[in-house]
Amino acid sequence: MRRYGRSWFRGKRVVVIGLAKSGLAAACLLWELGAQVTVNDRQEAWQIPPEAKRKLEERGIVCRWGGHPDDLIDPGVDLVVKNPGIPYRILPIQQAIKYQIPVITEVELGWQWTVSPMIGITGSNGKTTTTSLIGEMFRQAERKAHVVGNIGMVMSEVAFHSRPDETLVVELSSFQLLGTLDFRPDVAVLTNIYPAHLDYHGTLEEYTRAKLKLFANQRADDVAVLNADQEVSVRLAPEIGAQIWWFSIRSAVSPGVYLEDGEVYWQPPDGQRRRLFSRSDVALKGDHNLENLLAASCAAVAYGLPVEAVRRVASTFTGVEHRLEFVRKVNGVAYYNDSKATNTTAAITALRSFKEGITWIAGGLDRGHSFDEMIPIVQKHVKRVIAYGETSERIIEMCRRAGVSLCSTVGSVEEAVDLAAVITPPGDVVLLSPACASWDMYRSFEERGNIFKQAVHKL
Repeated sequence: MRRYGRSWFRGKRVVVIGLAKSGLAAACLLWELGAQVTVNDRQEAWQIPPEAKRKLEERGIVCRWGGHPDDLIDPGVDLVVKNPGIPYRILPIQQAIKYQIPVITEVELGWQWTVSPMIGITGSNGKTTTTSLIGEMFRQAERKAHVVGNIGMVMSEVAFHSRPDETLVVELSSFQLLGTLDFRPDVAVLTNIYPAHLDYHGTLEEYTRAKLKLFANQRADDVAVLNADQEVSVRLAPEIGAQIWWFSIRSAVSPGVYLEDGEVYWQPPDGQRRRLFSRSDVALKGDHNLENLLAASCAAVAYGLPVEAVRRVASTFTGVEHRLEFVRKVNGVAYYNDSKATNTTAAITALRSFKEGITWIAGGLDRGHSFDEMIPIVQKHVKRVIAYGETSERIIEMCRRAGVSLCSTVGSVEEAVDLAAVITPPGDVVLLSPACASWDMYRSFEERGNIFKQAVHKL
């Protein structure tokens, strides 16, 4: 049930904490709805993009820059909308909780307003590719859809103007889901769960609980798409109130989509199974991307998209930027950008995708986690490693224990590319798959990936 109607916002005091794209969109939407909006960000006024400041000033929105002041939140505030990355431990959020003021993220605000049906996708790895695949399946089916959320456009910006004959395909992080109250997608997809963002959530249990908020308000006529090959998903299924559809690359499932003897089948809840496509037809590289494709296919057929659209996407979709993205081949060496691999699980998946010898470029923000789980896959696939950033020494130490003899540290991704071009023989690959977040040196994994690609194109 949507608890906030248009009239509810009129005259209400709402504080938006953290600007960025989502905060700006939320502030503008709230102003349109008649709320008294205050925007707060720890950046100083001169650091705020001029276009964002212009939009806020035109609307007369109160702005408080340069930190989170003690008097930002008082008992008279009606609602707080926080940037997903802002921790709950900061003083204004703690004050809001103390005063029993609802604290939400921008995706909840968007859901409260949209009249469009919705497919929500989350997971530790693969959610961007899965979201993009579903969006492409809508395009092939000539059905109107908007890809929003963690990729694409900001959800609240699109949701306010969306129509009932359009569908929102929403990628959702654990940070975004933690700030939802009534959020309820018609189809909800969980690609997988691995330890991630524990510096934010504290424990794997808390991280999993945040992911499960995707399903919290679903009802019996909704659909939840789960990974039958992951024990954690199977264990969590009884807690979900929606119809469960499964995807699997290991065994037959019902209802759902699965791989068997090189063929991918769709088994509906009632009726005979239907062949969707052959494994050999799939354009994406790697078993992990086959899992993403099966998750997307399951969501698509459960939603009612035609099988023909799913087949076309399976044979033509080649990937998403910064996700095992082929850049170019230089002197017989292929370069791949997997900058989105911000944890060890994603990097292991990328390394497994190649039969060729790998020059592995890795490193980044040190969150204190161990790299030891990577030793078996490094032993099998990595011939050379080039590490950079805060974790460089720990990655080098792990690789030496794995038996990699050629280990080097450099000061940047550009230097890593230059060195890789010298030490990698024809026929092998150079793979940027950092296994770490980017924030020690780069603003985002996108910036890191773009720098990698620019360096490769300069070779």
